[in-house]
Amino acid sequence: MGSGIQEQRASLAQSEVLPLASSNQSEGLKHTRSVLNSLFSGALAGAVAKTAVAPLDRTKIIFQVSSARFSAKEAYRLIYHTYLKDGFFSLWRGNSATMVRVIPYAAIQFCAHEQYKRLLGGYYGFQGKALPPLPRLLAGSMAGITAAMLTYPLDMVRARMAVTPKEMYSNILHVFVRISREEGLKTLYRGFTPTILGVVPYAGLSFFTYETLKKVHAEHSGRPQPYSYERLAFGACAGLIGQSASYPLDVVRRRMQTAGVTGNTYGTILGTMREIVSEEGVIRGLYKGLSMNWVKGPIAVGISFTTFDLTQILLRKLHQMGYTAR
Repeated sequence: MGSGIQEQRASLAQSEVLPLASSNQSEGLKHTRSVLNSLFSGALAGAVAKTAVAPLDRTKIIFQVSSARFSAKEAYRLIYHTYLKDGFFSLWRGNSATMVRVIPYAAIQFCAHEQYKRLLGGYYGFQGKALPPLPRLLAGSMAGITAAMLTYPLDMVRARMAVTPKEMYSNILHVFVRISREEGLKTLYRGFTPTILGVVPYAGLSFFTYETLKKVHAEHSGRPQPYSYERLAFGACAGLIGQSASYPLDVVRRRMQTAGVTGNTYGTILGTMREIVSEEGVIRGLYKGLSMNWVKGPIAVGISFTTFDLTQILLRKLHQMGYTAR
């Protein structure tokens, strides 16, 4: 009799534990799939966006690291001269290094943003809903910092390849070897501080603006998802605001990154800023190339956010089709 009751209790306990374990396992698989989807979507978004604007990006960097005056006419002349001298594909010089950096950077940034949104949503009691303004801004800034910290040396290499002739560096690995041997490993992190200081407003405001515009759109249109062209417009606004806010630090970062090949000795952020302002002025120095960024930035950020969102939607639909097919 006693043994029968014990067996009954054991079977009941087991039947309670099994659904709980199954539920936890299902949640774990769902979270893992979400992370992998975010990584893949972010990587694709970064690659597509940066490749689309690579010639403009390269031209902007060349002006940022020189004392030559910037104008739309001079930018066009530089692009055309590069095309005549080195051929059409030379406009994408350094894009391989850009891809090596951008793919992991964008993957980490978008994935980190989704995870920070989930964590902050749980903390503030907004799980699965749009975050309040401050956590929304914080999630974007933290995502940008996370990605920049993990991929910074690749950004340094990309800047070097963009401003040097082909004869100086043959490939990405060659850049790493020469910098390490001739300038020291510490050089790979030169300009890191202005990068982080610039990433906080740039990533924070970009993600904040895009998420806010989607939220306002959903409230006023009654549609939970905007159309593709609306996503592009929201992303363009986000890029315009984010890049304008952080642009002077972007100029400082590029000057410090390329000091070893331009003959300058930029050591600190304030020292670099003072030298740029004294030689070139505030607007012509710290905001050099900003007008090109107002063309390049919104296009790149718009494509990036749109590609990420649409890829996420596509992956979710493919997953649902996989379930229904079984």
